[in-house]
Amino acid sequence: MAKIFALVFLLLITLGMISGIRLDGNGYTDIIIAINPAVPDNEALIDQIKGMITSGSEYLFQALDKKVYIKEVKILVPPKWKGTYERARRETYDKANIIIDYPNPAFGNEPYTKQLKGCGEESEYIHFTQEFLLNDNLLKVYGPRGRVFVHEWAHLRWGVFDEYNEKQPFYISSTQEIQPTRCTTAITGQWYELMDRDTLSCREDKNGLPTKECQFFPDKNQKTNASIMFMQSLDSVKAFCDESEHNTEAPNLQNQKCDGKATRTVIFQDSVDRDVLKTLSPLQSPPPPPLFKVVQRGGRVVCLILDVSGSMQGERILRLQQAATLFLSDIVEEGAYVGIVKFSTDASIISPLTKIQGKASRDSLIRNLPPRADGSTNMCNGLKRGFEVLQQDDKSAVGDNVIFLTDGEATDNIQDCLQLAVDSGAIINTIAFSQSASNVLITMANQTDGKFIIAVQNLLSNQLVDAFSSFTTSDGDLTKQTIQLVSTGRVTADWFNGTVSVDRTVGNSTTFTIIYEKSPPTVYIQTPSGSVYSQTHVTNNAATKTVTLNIPGTAEPGDWKYSFLSKEPSAQTMTLTVTSQAANNDVRPVAVKAQMSQLSSDGSKPMVVFAEVSQNYIPVLGAKVIATLQSDTGNSEELYLLDNGAGADNLKDDGIYSRYFTKLKTGRYSLKVRVISQDGAPNRSPSKQSGVVYVPGYIVDGKVELNPQKPPVSVQPADVGSFSRTATGESFVVNVPPGVPPPNFPPNKITDLSAEIQGDSVLLNWTAPGEDYDQGTAKFYEIKWSYHSEMLKRNFSNAYPVNTSALQPQEAGLAEHYSFMFETIIQNGTIMFFAVRSEDKEAMKSEVSNIARGIKFVPSPRRPEISKLNLTAVVVSVLGVIILACIIVCIAIWVLKKKKKVDEENIVNMSM
Repeated sequence: MAKIFALVFLLLITLGMISGIRLDGNGYTDIIIAINPAVPDNEALIDQIKGMITSGSEYLFQALDKKVYIKEVKILVPPKWKGTYERARRETYDKANIIIDYPNPAFGNEPYTKQLKGCGEESEYIHFTQEFLLNDNLLKVYGPRGRVFVHEWAHLRWGVFDEYNEKQPFYISSTQEIQPTRCTTAITGQWYELMDRDTLSCREDKNGLPTKECQFFPDKNQKTNASIMFMQSLDSVKAFCDESEHNTEAPNLQNQKCDGKATRTVIFQDSVDRDVLKTLSPLQSPPPPPLFKVVQRGGRVVCLILDVSGSMQGERILRLQQAATLFLSDIVEEGAYVGIVKFSTDASIISPLTKIQGKASRDSLIRNLPPRADGSTNMCNGLKRGFEVLQQDDKSAVGDNVIFLTDGEATDNIQDCLQLAVDSGAIINTIAFSQSASNVLITMANQTDGKFIIAVQNLLSNQLVDAFSSFTTSDGDLTKQTIQLVSTGRVTADWFNGTVSVDRTVGNSTTFTIIYEKSPPTVYIQTPSGSVYSQTHVTNNAATKTVTLNIPGTAEPGDWKYSFLSKEPSAQTMTLTVTSQAANNDVRPVAVKAQMSQLSSDGSKPMVVFAEVSQNYIPVLGAKVIATLQSDTGNSEELYLLDNGAGADNLKDDGIYSRYFTKLKTGRYSLKVRVISQDGAPNRSPSKQSGVVYVPGYIVDGKVELNPQKPPVSVQPADVGSFSRTATGESFVVNVPPGVPPPNFPPNKITDLSAEIQGDSVLLNWTAPGEDYDQGTAKFYEIKWSYHSEMLKRNFSNAYPVNTSALQPQEAGLAEHYSFMFETIIQNGTIMFFAVRSEDKEAMKSEVSNIARGIKFVPSPRRPEISKLNLTAVVVSVLGVIILACIIVCIAIWVLKKKKKVDEENIVNMSM
């Protein structure tokens, strides 16, 4: 078994290097740009895409030392677009690197990139809108489209971050100057407040910084050529910021997420292309323009290729019938074509391609599902028959789908037909239905851009049903997909009770499917308004041990209560699967996408579990997200995923929940995520993904030239009420080398440390790490400070220590607050830097945290303003004082004269 895992691990590593975007010589290939089906037919949009990528390739070539350019691009247009396009092979919307869709309501027409992972790691996709591509009015704001593309490409391919910060656009530098947040500081400009399109001088807030209304207006003509990740719209900007000009003080995500490294450093030292970029020689002449291929997918064509060999007897063939029945009745969409092949010693077509047109066509396919199993496992025979089925509609399997299920090692040599599968052009999704299923299935799925999913036969896990439920259409139209609301199970001799929330974004084609072990239960399902569905409303299929309730029309939104009473004298296992579709075609439902940071691991580094929860791109915040990871060797782990911007989570409040998976043991793992809404979900603005900055205007010849106003956008998180979702991700492989002890990891790096100086005390805040990355509780915190950030970054141990003897770490994920007094007075204007390192019980230390910056700022007292009324009072008072003084002086003079006269008379009298 160890040798098998080692072999498949090596295959995955090798295949991982050639999947997705590739760098072929100096040119990038296998780039997929997909247009969402909701975007109307427009040939001009294709021309604009080509123009953007062509100019972007030229800009990229110059920006990266003439080493790389865009070589080949495929543009996937919607199935309903008219025109003559080449047939899509394995290009699908959900595999696209760049998507063209309607605006994200929170960001409007701003281009952005969805970044799940950390610094230097590839991102998910770039999002452009048709308005951005077709409306030239936006060029003045964001700059030429090719430049914008390169800005986003750097996010997508190399995992760098933005060098601006809309939440903190200004900061006080170490020289106590107010600076705009940017890289490099050589970019000059002025800052003003806008009031009814007029510019006013910026005001200061209580911290001495410009108020939030203040905006930076760069000079249109600059002397520096950096930096693309700050403001690519400037004509002079043609390079990425390097270490010689990098502004390490700027409070931006690039510094926070990349340990203060310059963008260019990350590209050449940390990105997926780092090794190639070091060896590539610059081209001596400009590269050719990109080669474009416009392709289109037709309707979905699927063939189920099902193993009915002897090892599938008993429970396994029953599980197959149960899962395939649910797929055919509820998952596969109307208008798709489906065929079925069974294989053992021989292979046969048990159902030719059949168009899904209502219940009758679905029932016909279900009746043909194989009820018995025997014989050997000749997988190649099954594949060949499957390709015959896929060719029945147009004599080609290119772009079609296969769901290939087997529970054992091949009797024949499946390696012999691997190339046949790759050459077929079909997308082959494989299900390993036991620990002994061939590992070549992983290779086949990977090389054909399919999914690999493992499933155990245990009914309680419901894994095979979940696997089939995950094979939804991948054209990007969520309103046509079946959404899995609930997948749960219980062993009971009594009641199986619970609640499932049907939110207002779903409700059509809602189905409750109960699978039982021994005998059908009594069914009681209550709607939110109190109506009841009971035994008279359900259908029991005794052959597949399945009870089904189809809700007519659109299911009532709210909490549905279910109760199933087992009538068996002893306990039996029951599972419940609830599926539904969008309530109407105009509202995209809440969707969950589950995935791992990688599909293979040797145990040397932790993996990360991600679950994105969103509704029409708007993040759903405050949900309870639970991931279950279960291996075919019996290991199981349950993780509560967080969206707190700490540990494994890249950005707080972006609707992407994540957690480290550290208990790595050899095996093939399934991934299942459950999402439940919670009362009191936070009503705060979602975080913005990485993207281009809006430029309010430029300074030209000393004057402000304003750009078009930024259109108002909705910045509220999705509010859909109570909901529940279940999602299945692709399976992954862990292969810890034999003889190597289980991995032991240090606490995770703290990435959200902040500092505030109040008087002569300092308040630090951060999120607690764990004993092993973000699991458990760390033992000890080590806090250091310095007047220089470089000291903490390069020589943490020799920085000034903070006494933490009274600080006891909390459980991972909780908020930490620690304040302490300095022994000396902190002078006004002092800037100090802080960092934290944590330690576990085995003295393993984390990486040094992000460096937090604190400044003591006490504003100078301002003279009180004098009103007209106060001024009059002052004048009157002063005049009164003057008059009184004059009277006193006059009296004094009179008294002195009177006294002098008396004295003179006395002298005269004495002389006589």
